[in-house]
Amino acid sequence: ENGPRLLVVAEQAKIFSHRGGNVTLPCKFYHEHTSAAGSGTHKIRVKWTKLTYDYLKEVDVFVAMGHHRKSYGSYQGRVSLRESSENDASLIITDIMLEDYGRYKCEVIEGLEDDTAVVTLNLEGVVFPYSPRLGRYNLNFHEAQRACAEQDSVMASFDQLYDAWRSGLDWCNAGWLSDGSVQYPITKPREPCGGRNTVPGVRNYGFWDKDKSRYDVFCFTSNFNGRFYYLIHPTKLTYDEAVQACLKDGSQIAKVGQIFAAWKLLGYDRCDAGWLADGSVRYPIARPRKRCSPSEAAVRFVGFPDKKHKLYGVYCFRAYN
Repeated sequence: ENGPRLLVVAEQAKIFSHRGGNVTLPCKFYHEHTSAAGSGTHKIRVKWTKLTYDYLKEVDVFVAMGHHRKSYGSYQGRVSLRESSENDASLIITDIMLEDYGRYKCEVIEGLEDDTAVVTLNLEGVVFPYSPRLGRYNLNFHEAQRACAEQDSVMASFDQLYDAWRSGLDWCNAGWLSDGSVQYPITKPREPCGGRNTVPGVRNYGFWDKDKSRYDVFCFTSNFNGRFYYLIHPTKLTYDEAVQACLKDGSQIAKVGQIFAAWKLLGYDRCDAGWLADGSVRYPIARPRKRCSPSEAAVRFVGFPDKKHKLYGVYCFRAYN
């Protein structure tokens, strides 16, 4: 009882980064009643896990004990301990992925002593609502996950949607979030969206059957390692022609997540409607003006036109190696 008690602390509770970046999640351990980092009688074991939304499950990330090191899943080859001092258990993550967003637990174990600290990794990015060509409320949870992945994004968390709402996101269609809940953000209360007399906020439909229930989805994406651009072409194009035109230019037709990231994070502004990979036609307006989204900065949605007969420009994306 009078021996050294193990304490684990994180100097920062939240760390901010972006897709493709490197980050260090801080974690150090100390002993009360002694200045030494370790007692010397037991080997120190450091374990990093990622917490799920209900805190009941954890995903293994990295374990270190002595010279033994082991990383797990998608973290293999991307994680290591900083070890700037004897008591430094901070985790370095390289080449950050969208899926890395979330809460991480640092656990240090020495003999019968153990303690933990939690650090949140936040990513700079943008939340956007998404529904497929079939129309609104056509995705179950698993289809919503795939839909986001196909558009260079992941399903948004509640925290990400809440931050987007605080930044002005207003959307009346309910969508899946990564924790399995269905919610939507309202900044301007009105009759079709809960009533005029309600307060602004993120409306919560609760948790629904992931297989049978169908809604839209809120996706999250971050910056990208590449070039997003509107292809200058002598003529307007059908969808298939648009796909081929991007390929001929050394690129691929852009995805919905890429147009949102370019608009939000790079200030991309273009008043020309263009095809995207999912068959939708959109255009990004960062500077509202007459004839080009006069009332607000937004990615304007034209629709899902007939791929064979309707003619538009095209947005392309060229990845950097």
